[in-house]
Amino acid sequence: MSEKFTEILSYLKSKSDQEVANGMTRYGIKPSFLLGVQIPVLRDLAKKYRYDHNLAQELWGTGIHEVRIFASMIDDPKLVTDDQMENWIREFDSWDICDQVIMNLFEKHPAAYYNALKWCKRKAEYERRAGFVMMARLAVSDKKANDEMFISFFPYIIEAVNDNRNMVKKAVNWAIRQIGKRNKRLHAEAIKLSESIMQMEYKSAKWIAGDAIRELNDEKIISRIRH
Repeated sequence: MSEKFTEILSYLKSKSDQEVANGMTRYGIKPSFLLGVQIPVLRDLAKKYRYDHNLAQELWGTGIHEVRIFASMIDDPKLVTDDQMENWIREFDSWDICDQVIMNLFEKHPAAYYNALKWCKRKAEYERRAGFVMMARLAVSDKKANDEMFISFFPYIIEAVNDNRNMVKKAVNWAIRQIGKRNKRLHAEAIKLSESIMQMEYKSAKWIAGDAIRELNDEKIISRIRH
């Protein structure tokens, strides 16, 4: 157990707040070990420990919710292995640990696109969510990717619209919306995709498509894309 590990754990436990923890559980965040530490506190602390791969592994092993999110903030994406990503996603136990790890770490990995397509086919709820969250995040963060990269996600999105599990359908919807906000062409393609999905009989498909169409047709979104 390293000195940094002890220092971080002690600090985060000192920031534990039961009211914050209660608020998190109301939003469906119910892991086994929850401190009740807000994300800005984690981000501020992470500035001191950037790119410490070994420390990140040590912290992940605690199983504590916020400590694991913190681990994803300080790990070095260049040192992350396929085995590590597989081991971590199998232990996702809430939507926010999934989203935070993808956003903080996994979307920066060279295999991000490959993993999006691999994970979105999984049976486990949070593993499958991870695939679609990756798609959504890449649509935001990868400024150099061409449109075809995102259009290639569409068959995988269509394949998942009959999954009525809350954490999956919300991620599928998120992927469509973020792709559609990327530029004018992808906006039109995402609307067309959503209209096609809307014709399906699945309740989940109608919610996914309806919500995406509503947001993508918002005047503020359209105006931003035009300019």
